[in-house]
Amino acid sequence: MTAPNRAVVALLTVGAIAIGFAAADTYVVVLALPEMMTATGLKIDDLQRAAPIVSGFLLGYVAVLPLIGKIADIRGRVPVLLACLVIFSFGSLITAAGHDLNTLVAGRFIQGVGGGGLIPPILALIGDTWPPEKRGLPLGVVGAVQELGSVLGPLYGAAILAFGNWRDIFWLNLIIGLILAAVLVKFRDTETHVPAREPTMPDRLSIALFFLLWVLTALYLYRPDALVSGYWTGLAYLPLVGTYSVSSPIALVLIAAFLALIVRSLAAENALFNFRTWRTIAYEIDLLGAALLTLTLGMVVLTFATADHETAGISPLAPVFIPIGVVALLGFIWRQKTASAPLIARGTLNEKPAWGSILVSLFVGAALIAALVDIPFFARLTIAQNSQLDAALVLVRFLVALPVGALVGGWLLRKISAANLTGVAMFLSAASFFVMSRWPADALEHTAATLVLLVCGFGFGLAVAPVNDALLASTKEEVHGLASALLIVARMIGMLVGISALTTLGLNAFHKAIAALPPVTTLCNGEETACAAYANAIRDAGIAQLHAVFSGAMVCALVAGTLGVVLLRTRATVNV
Repeated sequence: MTAPNRAVVALLTVGAIAIGFAAADTYVVVLALPEMMTATGLKIDDLQRAAPIVSGFLLGYVAVLPLIGKIADIRGRVPVLLACLVIFSFGSLITAAGHDLNTLVAGRFIQGVGGGGLIPPILALIGDTWPPEKRGLPLGVVGAVQELGSVLGPLYGAAILAFGNWRDIFWLNLIIGLILAAVLVKFRDTETHVPAREPTMPDRLSIALFFLLWVLTALYLYRPDALVSGYWTGLAYLPLVGTYSVSSPIALVLIAAFLALIVRSLAAENALFNFRTWRTIAYEIDLLGAALLTLTLGMVVLTFATADHETAGISPLAPVFIPIGVVALLGFIWRQKTASAPLIARGTLNEKPAWGSILVSLFVGAALIAALVDIPFFARLTIAQNSQLDAALVLVRFLVALPVGALVGGWLLRKISAANLTGVAMFLSAASFFVMSRWPADALEHTAATLVLLVCGFGFGLAVAPVNDALLASTKEEVHGLASALLIVARMIGMLVGISALTTLGLNAFHKAIAALPPVTTLCNGEETACAAYANAIRDAGIAQLHAVFSGAMVCALVAGTLGVVLLRTRATVNV
């Protein structure tokens, strides 16, 4: 394997920027959510009903990743990168133009599919083109950009909201996504995984129909006042059957454009979407197996992501989601054993560092979620009781160290094994959680707390490159896309399960602390109404809850570090 040329480096750069941008979109709704709720008719205090706006993105991000990774292994890295950027942009369009909750959730789901799907082909590209001894730095760079996107996401949203409204966030997403896609087109022949094809201009009619579809979708969903209120243009929005907007002229034209695009894609030799090859692709990717795994992951996401973590670890609909997920999982296992070409090719994860990296990623995610959720919670209980923004800014102290750690980890891979580096990284984070589990109420007022948060974030960042490297080094090139997708899925599932388990642990500690409180009359010198002493006691019970969560996160980080040292130590070279 030779060093990559400049075109591949440029391709990686564009892909990394796209990943960072998509990562920012994961958190961009944090500040915009109240405005989005108002736009859909929800009250500000009805936050639980708005949760699908966030969980919808997560569902798309996780559930379809293995399928996307498999397609990247079959069709090539660049085509999948380009397709995912287009999907992300289309999801942004739907979100920006939507006026009801269902439309926003659908848009966020599509965004998640496109945004999450960018990561496997980029990691696979690194595994395909960089020799093992030089792979650490590009992995670190990609990890750093991804984590930096998470840091900048809320700030990016805040900056736009300062000059516009929440829709502008997603209109800008659309523009930037399409610009990045246009740049990627220049690299469509820079492919190292599949044989290069002769560059050909796609059928112009299918291109025209495709963009017409986007314009009509925006007009139908957004419903500009200037058009709706116009004497003639308003007729396009009047339902022809009852009150169903789908029967309006503009909706019918939209449907007609969609059908025309399908027909043209089936008929044209060089259509923008070559539907004639999809049957072959469906067989190669094991579409049934992919559907069963997607359903399994979807049920896991819904079980944990739609929970009210202030009161419970899992969704109230878990009795419905879990049985469906179990049946889908059993079906997937059956499919893996019986299919001639299963979704996850037999032997893909046979090497210890391969399945070990996935297991490590699971526990890394479980520990990481505690920091992301409960550091702001601690701040809100103590130094930022009246400001959600100030509480979120405390988390920035943790987040800024993540990309730094990712870069350093990539560089250190040249000198330190993936196993040892992962162990050091997670032990640093575990030590930080140990300190957090003993924080007093005034901890965040002191400089030492900032140092603890920086070390914790640095540890998590430090683990990014070695875990990715261990996976790529122990899997074959032809499965790098799928393997990378499974690694990401493991981390996200770890975060979902982790927040559930740690929340349950914390709530138990909280209820014990509450049960041990003296009566309010005792704390308040005979008064029956709450006083400052009683309020402080309740706060201390909340801090006890967070101490339990941080202790649980410490255990998860220790497990991740130990598994890293044990399982990632043997370096295979099956892909070189």
